[in-house]
Amino acid sequence: MNITWLLITALGGFGVTAVLGFWLIPLLHRLKFGQTIREIGPKWHKNKQGTPTMGGIMFISGIAVSALLCVPMYYAQAGRETPLMLSRVFGGLGMAVGFGAIGFMDDFISIMKKRNLGLTEKQKLALQFLVAGAYLLSMRLAGDDTATVIPFFGSFDLGLLYYPLAAILIVGLTNAVNFTDGIDGLCGSVSMFVFAALGVSAGILNMAGLTLLSAASAAACLGFLIWNFHPAKVFMGDTGSLFLGGMAAALCFGIDMPILLLPLGLIYWAEILSVVIQVTYFKRTGGKRLFKMSPIHHHFEMCGWSEYKICGVFSAVTVLGGLIAVLCVLYGV
Repeated sequence: MNITWLLITALGGFGVTAVLGFWLIPLLHRLKFGQTIREIGPKWHKNKQGTPTMGGIMFISGIAVSALLCVPMYYAQAGRETPLMLSRVFGGLGMAVGFGAIGFMDDFISIMKKRNLGLTEKQKLALQFLVAGAYLLSMRLAGDDTATVIPFFGSFDLGLLYYPLAAILIVGLTNAVNFTDGIDGLCGSVSMFVFAALGVSAGILNMAGLTLLSAASAAACLGFLIWNFHPAKVFMGDTGSLFLGGMAAALCFGIDMPILLLPLGLIYWAEILSVVIQVTYFKRTGGKRLFKMSPIHHHFEMCGWSEYKICGVFSAVTVLGGLIAVLCVLYGV
């Protein structure tokens, strides 16, 4: 595809996100939309009490504005696109926004009640499965089938089993990304490299709309990191982390290879699995802990790693996972 459109879309996502910080962060301060730090978290995180949250609005806006303007203009110039591909791009964006809306409700309730917990787990899961189901339905109505591609092995039709498995994977990934958002810059930096790898993968497959959406997402994460690197001036909140999870899932399903979420989401899966393992081990052993604290990034914090080091190492792991994913697309499809 034309590199000019790629640059315009990326600059749009980055610019809108970065510039919004000058307006949104002071507004969140005035509204007193500050983060409530959990009592069971690292003690030094208490210094972050009151830092504005819901900053995910910044990159949600950046991605939406850039994609909704640039992708249709690209299609108008390059030629008409199929309804299925339009659904993969805009239906995927809609799903991510839907997850972001759930996160917004969760953040808003937390702020109003001045506690770390907003929606109940059952409420969140019910809403998340509803959003995932709506996305899968939109794909089906647009002509999508129940087959999925596994690099080096070909396409496999899962039949009706595809839909529950897909919904579980989408919701699982979204919550895994949510667990990754625990220290300054971590979720944003990891997600930036995930989207970059997905953009390269979509480009290899000649899926221009998804390439542009990935570029906008990666660049918007970078724009957000200007404000979110340690010491963070704003947190993305569940508004942002659930959106990023939905977007990563949408892009992988859009290129018809959700299996790529395994190497791409190495950090995401490690984060959520560390919580599951910690809780299970705690219950089975009558109060013993396998990790010093979970999710896993807090374990490394307790081991003396700085937030910069954790972000750097976790991002490097994600780059490796992204390289594996790109090579799978390049040589396995």
